[in-house]
Amino acid sequence: MDEQDKLPLLTASVVSAYVGAHSVAIDALPALITNVYDALSQAGSPDPASAPGEPIIKLTPQQIRKSIEPDALISFIDNRPYRTLKRHLRRHGLTVEAYKARYGLPTDYPTSAPTYSAARSALAKAHGLGIGGRKRKTR
Repeated sequence: MDEQDKLPLLTASVVSAYVGAHSVAIDALPALITNVYDALSQAGSPDPASAPGEPIIKLTPQQIRKSIEPDALISFIDNRPYRTLKRHLRRHGLTVEAYKARYGLPTDYPTSAPTYSAARSALAKAHGLGIGGRKRKTR
C-alpha cells in the first residue's frame, strides 16, 4: 500500500479517535477532516525554518565574541539583547540548532547570558539541586 493510499485511512482513524473523545458540531466535521488530512500530508515535508534555500550568513569570530555580553546575548536577527535566546527564536520560528546553522555559529555557542546562567545555577544549588547522591541540607 502506497503512502498516499494510507493517508485517508490514517485521517479517518485520527478523526474518529478525536470525535470519540471530544464533542464536535456536525458542521465543523468537514473542516476537521480537511485540517487533519492536510497536517498528515505535510508531516513528512521538511521544516520551513530549515529550508535549504535559506542563505547561511557567515559571521566573523569577532562578531560572535561581541554578541556575548556578560548580562545579555545580542541576537543576530534583530540586534537586540536577550538574557535567553530560546523564546526569542521560537517567536521567529527557529530552533536553537537552526539559528546556529543559519548564522554559522559554533555548536558550543551559549543560549543564555553568562551572568543569568550563573545566577540560575547559584539559585539551584541553594535549593539543594544537583548534588546527586550526597545528602541534602535540610532547612
